Amino acid sequence: MISYPITIKSSKFFTNKAENTLLNKFRGIFKHLDVQYFDALVGYFYSTGYFRISKELAEVGNIRILIGIELDRLSQKAAANGYELNLKAHEVREEYFQKIKKEIQESEYRKDIEEGILEFIKDVENGKIQIRIHPSQKIHAKIYIFRQAVEHSHGGWGTVISGSSNLTEGGLENNFEFNVQLSEYEDVKYAQQTFEELWEESVPVTATILGPVKNETYLNENFSPFEVYVKFLIEYFGKSVEYDPDVDMPKGYKKLAYQIDAVQDGFRKLLDYDGFILGDVVGLGKTIIATLIARRYSHYNGYHRTKVLVVHPPVLKKNWEKTVNDFGLINVDLVSNGSLHHIRYPENYDLIIVDEAHKFRTDTSEMFHSLQKLCKTPRRRSDVKDGSTKKKVMLVTATPLNNKPEDIRNQLYLFLDAKQSPLEVGNLQHFFRPLIDEYEKLRKKEKDRVKIKAGVKKIYELIRNKVLEPVIVRRTRTDIRDTDRYWKDITDQGLNFPNIGAPRQILYQLDPALNELYDRTFQIISFPKVGITYTFYQPWRYLPKDIIDPLYNQRSEVFSTQLAMIMRTRLVKRIDSSFHAFLQSIKRYCSKNQQMLDMLNNGRVFLTAKNVDISEFLSQDNDEDILKALAEYENPEQITTYLTEDFDPEFKVLIEKDQAFLNQLVLEWEQFEHIDPKLDEFSYRLDTELLSPEINPNHKLVVFSESKETTRYLYEKLREKYRVLEVDGDNLTDRGDDVAANFDANLALNKQRNEYDIIITTEVLAEGINMHRANVIVNYDIPWNATRLMQRIGRVNRVGTQSETIYIYNFFPTAQADRDIELNKKAFMKLQAFHTALGEDSQIYSSDEEFGTWGLFSKLPQEEKDERLMLLNWLREFKEQNEELYARIKRMPARSRVGRKSVVKKNTTLTYVRNKHRHGFYFVKSDGTFEELTFVEAAREFKALPVERGVALHALHYEQVLLALSQFKEEEYVAIHADKTSVKFGPNEQKALAYLKNMGQTEFAQPEDRNLLDAARDAIARGRFQKLPRELNGLLKTAQKEKWSIIERYNQLLEVLRKYPLQEQEPDDIDKAQVVEAVPFLRPQIIISESFSA
Repeated sequence: MISYPITIKSSKFFTNKAENTLLNKFRGIFKHLDVQYFDALVGYFYSTGYFRISKELAEVGNIRILIGIELDRLSQKAAANGYELNLKAHEVREEYFQKIKKEIQESEYRKDIEEGILEFIKDVENGKIQIRIHPSQKIHAKIYIFRQAVEHSHGGWGTVISGSSNLTEGGLENNFEFNVQLSEYEDVKYAQQTFEELWEESVPVTATILGPVKNETYLNENFSPFEVYVKFLIEYFGKSVEYDPDVDMPKGYKKLAYQIDAVQDGFRKLLDYDGFILGDVVGLGKTIIATLIARRYSHYNGYHRTKVLVVHPPVLKKNWEKTVNDFGLINVDLVSNGSLHHIRYPENYDLIIVDEAHKFRTDTSEMFHSLQKLCKTPRRRSDVKDGSTKKKVMLVTATPLNNKPEDIRNQLYLFLDAKQSPLEVGNLQHFFRPLIDEYEKLRKKEKDRVKIKAGVKKIYELIRNKVLEPVIVRRTRTDIRDTDRYWKDITDQGLNFPNIGAPRQILYQLDPALNELYDRTFQIISFPKVGITYTFYQPWRYLPKDIIDPLYNQRSEVFSTQLAMIMRTRLVKRIDSSFHAFLQSIKRYCSKNQQMLDMLNNGRVFLTAKNVDISEFLSQDNDEDILKALAEYENPEQITTYLTEDFDPEFKVLIEKDQAFLNQLVLEWEQFEHIDPKLDEFSYRLDTELLSPEINPNHKLVVFSESKETTRYLYEKLREKYRVLEVDGDNLTDRGDDVAANFDANLALNKQRNEYDIIITTEVLAEGINMHRANVIVNYDIPWNATRLMQRIGRVNRVGTQSETIYIYNFFPTAQADRDIELNKKAFMKLQAFHTALGEDSQIYSSDEEFGTWGLFSKLPQEEKDERLMLLNWLREFKEQNEELYARIKRMPARSRVGRKSVVKKNTTLTYVRNKHRHGFYFVKSDGTFEELTFVEAAREFKALPVERGVALHALHYEQVLLALSQFKEEEYVAIHADKTSVKFGPNEQKALAYLKNMGQTEFAQPEDRNLLDAARDAIARGRFQKLPRELNGLLKTAQKEKWSIIERYNQLLEVLRKYPLQEQEPDDIDKAQVVEAVPFLRPQIIISESFSA
C-alpha cells in the first residue's frame, strides 16, 4: 500500500515539539485572554512547575490546583496488612507533605528555582492559590481550564487544554507530550463541571500544612555553623557512630569495644567496595575481627549458602581452625598461601579472607596472579541483597606497606580494577605511577635523610588520604589508649597494653685479626668488581641467545642478574647472622662452584632447564622460603646438557676467579671456627640481663634469626645450660603445640606449661603467633625487611600481654655492613613510609638526628594519631551527652547549608558531595578554581563552635556548589565508565589490545570466541588482571619467532584467555524474589555546604 504525506494547515493538538509547547500555549492564552480563573487538574504537581508560570499567574485572581496523589505505595502497604485503603484527611495531607518535601530536596540546585518554591509556599499561605488533593482514585487526566470573570456562551469565555502534560517542568516543555486545546463553550463548561465535582470530593491543603515545609527542607535558613559541622560528621560516619553491642562472643573470648567497632566499620566497607584491608597493628586481634565480619556477612548473605575461603600461611592453619570453630562459622575452607593452585572451583566462594596479605605484594609473582584470579572469579551464588556476583575480599595484614608504594597498589588490585575503581581515584594505575617513580628517585639518588623523610612522608600521606582511607580499618595502640571508651573497656576487663621500651643495643667486639678478615670479607662478597662475581648463578648470560631464550622467555639475562643478587644478598645477611651460618654458606657455595669448574674442565655442563619465576624468590620474606624455592630451581629432573664450547670463554675465567676467592674465604674463616664473640656476648647477656627478674619477671625470652643454621647453632650451644626450644620451618608441625603451651598467654591456664624459658626461632614464628608470656625479644640478626621487625615485636606486644614493658634487644649490623648494603637507609625509608601512611607503635631504627654508626636510638617518637578516629569518638561523646540535640541535627535534611564570616576565605564555598561509593569534599574559590580536600581537611574547615552564628549566603554560592557537583560527576564518570577513549594505555596494553582486536577479525572467529575476546579487551581496559597483557605480548613474541600460522595463533590465544575468569556467568541460584534491594544508580547528592563571606 502506498502512503501519501498529509498536509496539515492547522491542528488543535500539540506535542511540545519546537516552539509548540504547553508553556508557550499558556503564555499565549494569558496574553490574549483576560483570565481571572485558572483551574488545574493534574496527577503530579511540582512547585518548580508552578515557578515556570508564576509570572503569567500574577494577575489571576482565583487559582485552584487539584492533585491526584500517587497511591501505589499506600495501596501496597494496605494490601500487605490485609485491609482496604481508605485514607483519612490527615493521612492524605501528610502524604502530600512528604511528597512536596521530596520534590524540594530533589529539585535542581538553583537560586531561581528556590525562589519559585518559596513564592509558591507564600502564595498558598496568603490564599492566592488553593490546593486540594483527591484521595480516592488516581487521577490520570490532565486538564487546564482558563476562564474570564463573567461566564457567557459566546466565543472567548474560556479555553481548556487536556492531554498528557502534568504541571511540571517536563510537562510544560521538555517531555514529548500529546495535548489538545478546546475553546468551544460546551467543552469548557463540561470540563469546569467535572472539575467542580472532583474539587468537592477533595481534601484541602492549608497554609498550616505547607508552613513547616521550609523548616524541614534545606531551604531552612536557621542552621548554625556548628549544626552543619555535626551534620557533616554524622553523614560521613553513618552507622559507624552507633556502637553495636549485639555481637556474641564464644566462651573464653572477651568482647572488646574497639574490635566490635572494627567489625562494624569493616563490614560496611566490605559491602561498599567489595573488599577492604583489615590493617590493625600487630597484637590487636585481627583474626577475631575478621572471623566476626565473616560471620556477619554469612548471616547477611544467607548463613547456609555463604561459603568462605581463608588463605593463610601454613604456620597459622591451627589458629584459623580453632577460631573458625570457636565462633561457629560454617562452610569455611582453609588453604595455605602456597597451595592456591589446588582450588578447583573458585566460583564456589563468596568471601575470600587473605591472612598476612602483604605476602601477595608482588604483581609479577605467580602467587599474586593465582590469588587475583581467585578473588576476581565471579561467584556461583549471587548476593541476596543486590544480585552481584562479585566476590567479597578481606585482606588481613598489619603491614600492607612492606617496602614500596606498589605494595599497597598491588594488594588493592586483588579486589579493585587498576583502571576503574570505585574510589575517589578511579584510575589507580595512573595515580600510583608518579609516586612509584618518586620513591625510586629518593631510594637511589637522594642522600640527605631529612629530604628522604620528607619525600616519603609526602608520598604516603597522598596514598593514605586519596586511596587507603575508604578501604582500610586500622588502629594503633595509641588510638586505643587515647579513646576513653576503648581504654576504659580494656582496663575494666583486666587487660592492658604494655609500654615499648626503646630498643637496646648489644655490641660485640672483634679482635684485630677477626676485624680485618671481617672487613675484607665484606669487600669480597659485596663488590663484584673487586671480589666474587657470582658467575655460578649466571651461566645463561654466557650461552648464545638462540639456545637459551626459548627456555626462559627471552629473560635469561634478567633472570641471571636477579638470581646472582639474591645469592649475594644471602651471603651478606649470613655474615650478619652468625659467623657459623656464614661459614656453612660459603662452604656450600665453594663446593658448587668447584663442581661447575670441574664440569667445564671435563667438557660438559649440566644446567636446569626449568623456567623459574624469579619474582617469587624476590617476594619471599625469609631465608627458609628462599632456600625451598632454590631447591625447586635445582631440581635434578630438570637438567639440560651443554658443551664447554657453547659458553663464552669469559664464563670459565670468572668461575676460576670466584673459586680462588671462595677457597681463600673458607680457609681463613675455618681458622676462626671456634671463635664467636657474638655468641660470647649473648651468653654474657643471658646470665646478667636478659632473664633477670627486673626486666623479665616471667623468665621467658624470644630470640629471632633469619637463618635456620644460626638458630640450630645457638640451640646446640645453649641447650646444656638453658631450657631452650628451637623452631624452624622443618620442625614447626611437631613443635607448634609446645610453643603455644609455653609462650601463649591466651591459652587456658590449665593448658599452659613451663617446660621452656627460651625460644629460638626463624621468621616462621614472626607472624600471627602468640608468644606474649614473654616480654623480651632479642633480634640476633636484623632482617632487611623492616616490617618483619615489627612483626617480631608483635609476637609479645599483644592484647593480654602480662608484663608492663616490652624490651627489645638488637645485635645491630656493623658500620661496614651499614655502608656496604645500606641496611639502615632502606629500613629508615620503610619505617618512615609506615609511620606516615599507617601509623606505628614503636621505633626500631633511628630518628635522623640520632642516626649514628650503629643506627640505634634512645628516644621513641610520638606515634601518629588517627584524626579520623578522634573525630568519630568526639561525635560519639557528643551524642551521649546531647541526645536530643544530636537527634535533631541528624534529622537535618541533605543540602543543609550555612554562611560564615571569614576575611581570608572571602567568596569561597566548601561542599560535601557523596554517592554510594565515594565521598567528595571540594573547596571552591572565587575565581572558579577548586581544591579537593581529604575528609580530615574538610572536617577542619567545617569545624565550628556552638556560639557561632550563620550569615547570608554570598552571591557565588550556587555557582560554586554546582561546580563541585559537576566535578564529582566528571570524576565518577571517569571512574565508572572509563574506556579506551578516556584511559591511557601503556605500550604493553596497547599491543595486547591490538592483538585481541586483530584476532577477533579473523574469518574463523566464532561468535562465542568473539565474546571472549571482547571480555579480554574489557579486562585490559579495566586493569582487572596485571598478568594478562604481559602474557598476551609474550604469546605474540613466541608466535612471531616460531612463525605460527594464523589458526595456530588463534587457538593458542583462546587457550590462554580461557584460563582467566573473563566472562560473567549467570548465577545458578538467582531468585528475583531474593534480590530485595536493587543497586541504585550512583547519582551524586549534595550533602552539606557552607560559604564564607567577609
